[in-house]
Amino acid sequence: MKIAVIDGQGGGIGRLIVEKLREALGNSCTILALGTNALAASVMLKAGANEGASGENAIVFSSSRVDIITGSVAILAANSYSGELTPRMAEAIASSEAVKILIPLNRCGIEICGTVDEPLPWQVENLVERVRYWYEKKVTQG
Repeated sequence: MKIAVIDGQGGGIGRLIVEKLREALGNSCTILALGTNALAASVMLKAGANEGASGENAIVFSSSRVDIITGSVAILAANSYSGELTPRMAEAIASSEAVKILIPLNRCGIEICGTVDEPLPWQVENLVERVRYWYEKKVTQG
């Protein structure tokens, strides 16, 4: 199973997601670090991702080749991350058949009703639990 972690700017959220996914799932999955820039991808690779790539083409190309996409809700918003996430990236991510498990951070002008404003570490724990659910579902179904 391939899990993409997408982040931009300094890659801090992606780093935390990669670390927690690696703790929860060990080496039983491939974690692909996709950064809107090289720094974000590098930070996620250092955190334990198997592979990494950065830039528009890498994200567009890889979005349709993974089973799960994780990150903040900003990865669906064109021009988020101070313009680093291009409209083409947002379209590729949103159009991907991969399950998207996203953290509802309100840093890109999108507020999701019904969510609780929890600290980032708690949100990442919730994300990891959802990834584990989909991972186990996929593994048991073949």
